[in-house]
Amino acid sequence: MKSVAIILSGCGVYDGSEIHESVLTMLSLSRLGAEVSFFSPDEVQRHVINHLNGEEKQESRDIMEESARITRGNIQPLSKVNIDELDALIIPGGFGAAKNLCNFAFKGSDCEINKELLSVVQNMHRQGKPMGFICIAPVMVPKILGKPIKVTIGNDPETAAQIVRMGGVHVECPVDGIVVDFENKIVTTPAYMLAESLAQAEKGIDKLVRKILEMIE
Repeated sequence: MKSVAIILSGCGVYDGSEIHESVLTMLSLSRLGAEVSFFSPDEVQRHVINHLNGEEKQESRDIMEESARITRGNIQPLSKVNIDELDALIIPGGFGAAKNLCNFAFKGSDCEINKELLSVVQNMHRQGKPMGFICIAPVMVPKILGKPIKVTIGNDPETAAQIVRMGGVHVECPVDGIVVDFENKIVTTPAYMLAESLAQAEKGIDKLVRKILEMIE
């Protein structure tokens, strides 16, 4: 059975993992018979957003505790990742990817990456294991791996320009498509960077999951 880790960044599009993208990823992996484990940083999230009105709230929440809402409690801290037990890794989008896994939402191309995530992704890459990044999450790839890897966030010119500034190669991609960097085993899809419905997001995510599983040696 192929073993895939999903790394989450909270719960909710504006301050954590995008719930639809996370669940669609889980659904595809489940349908295809993969064994899935869940991880997230075990620390306080950058801020809390009221998802009704988009306003920041004066409260603090824990990234892992929030992520556990999506995984029905089944989640471990990022520090507990054992790369030898994994075949692949996928990171859904949502602003949590750009606020809690790194600070791209605030610093753009000058962003810093969560140190535990940096170590996990670099080590997975070193071992030639495939990784998928969804929605806004691909912005982290050039910063983490320091190579001109092909990724997509759809077609947003400003975000694409930041990816290029960090040394990545941005490829425009429709909502139901994927961009595959075969040499580096990185697969990306726009999802809600472009999707206007759950069904649209599902097509690209399912293709990404299938491609990741196909690339596992």
